[in-house]
This record gives sequence, C-alpha cells and structure tokens, in this order.
Amino acid sequence: MAREDAGATPWVPGHGGLSAVRDALPRCRGCDLWEHATQPVPGAGAVDAPLVVVGEQPGDQEDRSGEPFVGPAGRLLDRALEAAGIDREVVYRTNAVKHFRFTTRGKRRIHESPSRWQVTACGPWLLAELERVGPRVVVLLGATAGQAVHGPSLRVGAVRGRVMPWPSDRLPLPEPPEAVVTTVHPSAVLRSRARDEDFAALVADLSVAAAAL
Repeated sequence: MAREDAGATPWVPGHGGLSAVRDALPRCRGCDLWEHATQPVPGAGAVDAPLVVVGEQPGDQEDRSGEPFVGPAGRLLDRALEAAGIDREVVYRTNAVKHFRFTTRGKRRIHESPSRWQVTACGPWLLAELERVGPRVVVLLGATAGQAVHGPSLRVGAVRGRVMPWPSDRLPLPEPPEAVVTTVHPSAVLRSRARDEDFAALVADLSVAAAAL
C-alpha cells in the first residue's frame, strides 16, 4: 500500500483508557504494516507505571503472541532492569510502532526497521498510551524510539544515559514525563561482540532512569 492510500489512525486522544487503546488498535490503517503482521502489539504493564520503556517495534515472537518484549531482547531487558534495581512491576513496556515489519527468507521472517513515515503514523498510539499511563520517566530504547520522540536528528550515542526533558513542543501531553533517558535497544546488546561490556552500559543507563524516579 502506498503512503498516500493509507487510512487515518482511528483514535481520538483522551477517549477511554488503555483498554480502549488496545481495542482500537486492530482497526488502525494509518500505514501498511497491518497487512502482513499477525496482529498489532499494544503495550503491557501497570496502568499507572511510573516508568515506561519504549522500543522499536514487535519482533517475531511478539507478533505471534500479541505481547511486547517476550523474545530474547525482552528477556535481556528484564535482566538489565533487575540489575539497575528497577522492579518490573513498576514498568510499562511498549513500542514506537505496533506492528512487526519484516522480510521473508524461506520460512523465516527477518526483522526490518520501520520507515520514518510508519513511525510517524504510529505516533498517536504511543501518545495515547503515555497519556493514560502518565509515567514520571520514559526510557527510549534505540534510534527508532529515540527519533520517534526527539526527532530524526537524534543520535543515540550523543545523548545516551542523559536525563532530558520531554519535548512538549513536538509531542504535547497533558502531564508530560519529568525525564526522558535514551539508551541502546537490548537487541543491539545481543548482537554485540562485547556483550558483557554493552550489557553493563545498558544497566548504567537504566540506573540513571531509576535515579530519576
């Protein structure tokens, strides 16, 4: 489906709670990713969580299960959160894009990063979740999540581990988070040849977020 033919996101901010967001997601035609994905994957966690972590998009296992962060990257994230002293019960997990974008190689589905316009089309869903959860701190995992919030010029390496304000001029919220921390996506740690060092760096960034709670 071409971008011009994509339907509008069927969402009115402020209408209903998180359950309403989840119920509306399957009707979204804001981009073309719904055509091939198994299902949309909304966020999950405490409805009043003080901390929200935002990843890129669902992976293969998430697409099949309908739950975020249940694959290898999600398990590594859980370990990193625990190492940073963050109770998983106070975390809401979601993604900047709610459908799995992939290419096929034989029977395998290979992750493909969403395009900028697909991230933009999915923006209202992320804002709807954040508006309803009302977190004090948001952690952005990787470049896609970081650029979805701060804009396309963001580079993770330049800002990772720093406490930054919520960009209310770009993404207005009734009660914006008090702090935003950007770090790498756990999948990057899984691919790293220096996994122990990069895991420790991820934990250090998450510890900055924990201190801001």
